[in-house]
Amino acid sequence: MKHSYIAYIDEAGDDGLSGKYRGLNGQGGASHWLVLTATIWRASRDIDSVRWRDEVISTLGGKFRRDTLHCQNLNHQQRFAAASCLSNKPIRIINILSYKKSIPDGIYREKNQLYFYLCRYLMERISWFCRDQREFVPEGNGKVKIIFSRRGGMSYENFREYLCKLKRDRSVTINWSVLDVDAIDALDHKKRAGLQISDIAATCFSNAVEPDYYGNCEIKYAKKLKPLVYRHNRRFINYGIKVVKGTSAAELSAQQNEFVDLFDVK
Repeated sequence: MKHSYIAYIDEAGDDGLSGKYRGLNGQGGASHWLVLTATIWRASRDIDSVRWRDEVISTLGGKFRRDTLHCQNLNHQQRFAAASCLSNKPIRIINILSYKKSIPDGIYREKNQLYFYLCRYLMERISWFCRDQREFVPEGNGKVKIIFSRRGGMSYENFREYLCKLKRDRSVTINWSVLDVDAIDALDHKKRAGLQISDIAATCFSNAVEPDYYGNCEIKYAKKLKPLVYRHNRRFINYGIKVVKGTSAAELSAQQNEFVDLFDVK
């Protein structure tokens, strides 16, 4: 076995920065938040992720095909059931959340520039987790294999080049010894059970901050998945939960503050 860990990455929301954001009643525009999520487990357990995904499908009634399980298509009860199925699995979750309305105009002009920037924070935290868990994961070479859910219009070769540039930036705290940059890959959602699991996690945490049709947020899914969120010295914030630019810039509602408080363990 080559790698010790495997990480699947998906997102919820979009990286649109047009200045026109979605209103109440589903009115057109970009999402308020972009959430990037990684789900991580031992590479030796990757075959188990198929069983975990199939357990979700079975719980939902077995009417979903393996290649069509998208959390955004599930209703509230189904999303909670899916989160409940995953809540006791040997998985760790990392979320990078960006409130796009707080981003000044003109900063991210190039395609995928915001996405790449948020991925930097995700790579940092994936590498920290894998580094710290090495003594408990003796198999493999200590490195993590990263697989993205394929995004249209994104060059993963450009992303690998971006990471190589970050190696020269001393402010970047990625632990390069555990990150296998050359092995980074992207696959269609239906190709891996792990990508479908990461899709569930991304949607569940996005629902805690992105207002729905009626302007409400739902934190019940995040509460159910809290035991899986990466924490360091009992701290979730800035580890498994990272709000880019901090919560003070995000104009959080009472419901969104409840989500932050859920993970702001002192």
